Amino acid sequence: MTLADLLAYLDAHTPYAILDGEAAQTLEKARAGAHRDALVGRLIKAIADGCGCTAPDCTLERAAVVQAVAPIRLEHMRDDAPVEGFRLVEGFIQGVDAAFDEEALRLKGK
Repeated sequence: MTLADLLAYLDAHTPYAILDGEAAQTLEKARAGAHRDALVGRLIKAIADGCGCTAPDCTLERAAVVQAVAPIRLEHMRDDAPVEGFRLVEGFIQGVDAAFDEEALRLKGK
């Protein structure tokens, strides 16, 4: 799965505004801290940085994506963290899992 595929899936299958323009624009805005949703931008930047993505066509591995967003997840699991942020991060990660699950089933021909 590419970063562009993941972003498109998350945009279509979660209630969050993932894409901020095309995938390349979204990545650029996330890296610049200018994504329309700051937390979503941080998650996208974390994935790109953690997986060594310089462009939206880079290939992602599930474990690397989850590991890349883990520090943000832990930050939002604190007792004093805003509930809205926790829900977004958890929903984002659930969307990542669903995207990789669907891709695995597709590759198996199911």
